[in-house]
Amino acid sequence: MASKHIPVLIDQIIDYLQPAEGQKFIDCTLGAGGYTLALKKKAGEQSLIMAIDQDEKAISEFQEVIKEKSLKNIFLINGSFGKLKNLIIGRFGRKIEFNGIVFDLGLSSDQLNDRERGFSFQDGRPLDMAFSHKEEGKTQEIVNHYKEQELLTIIRNFGEERYAARIAKKIVEERKKQNIKTTGKLKSIIEDSVPYSRHQKIHPATKTFQALRIATNEELSNLQKALPQAIDLLVPTGKVAVVSYHSLEDRIVKNFFRQEAKNCICPPEAWQCQCGHKAKVKVITKKVVTPTAKEKQANPRSRSAKLRVAEKI
Repeated sequence: MASKHIPVLIDQIIDYLQPAEGQKFIDCTLGAGGYTLALKKKAGEQSLIMAIDQDEKAISEFQEVIKEKSLKNIFLINGSFGKLKNLIIGRFGRKIEFNGIVFDLGLSSDQLNDRERGFSFQDGRPLDMAFSHKEEGKTQEIVNHYKEQELLTIIRNFGEERYAARIAKKIVEERKKQNIKTTGKLKSIIEDSVPYSRHQKIHPATKTFQALRIATNEELSNLQKALPQAIDLLVPTGKVAVVSYHSLEDRIVKNFFRQEAKNCICPPEAWQCQCGHKAKVKVITKKVVTPTAKEKQANPRSRSAKLRVAEKI
């Protein structure tokens, strides 16, 4: 079945990366393969594309696309981009360098529409927000067994949810009666915990589901681990492009790029440099890049996307 996923900011990413014939690229978040296909089309048959995804289903489905389109030199790796360098060395037996690396930190439409997993709360689904089957059961473990304070911290910090304390308390109360196993049950608990109007722009469960997904997949820590590895894997003048969808991700990317663009990161009170830090990148996107009004209209899920790009010095 053809994917319904529309890659976000794809034209802008291609403009920034400027793929040339025979170059090498990494798509750290394969998903439905939109970026991988676009890079391959621009860089030609002799180019090499590494495409990584934690989701085994995404890997197997794109293998069929490769066969159907008779594509060459696209290598798929099932794993976390938090282990980016090890994945590359494991595949080639050595470190190799790339001309560009892309991260799209959002969920694909295929994942959101997968009724076997709980990324969406639009109907009753298993409470499973793991990208990989290896982490299956972790979301239920968090919801049903973490202490109330731990739940509160996850929901407040990863979801930026103002009613985190109420939601955590209600979850603990309800799980004493019966384990929470479906998205529908969790959704109703959240609706009972916070003020809710049908006229709100987002559903009150949105931020909590986001927080649980981030915690389940250790998304923020993996991003923090992956960014320095990505810079190390680039050729000089190679670029890394990151599309994020909420403030926590964007803040990590912005701060990392800003720090790595400096020759010194000592505190202001230091009378001379003690750190010895040397700039590794220059930031190409001085201002964050967002989708055009036309793209937002064609693909509403792109509306919160933010693109930042840095070039290795």
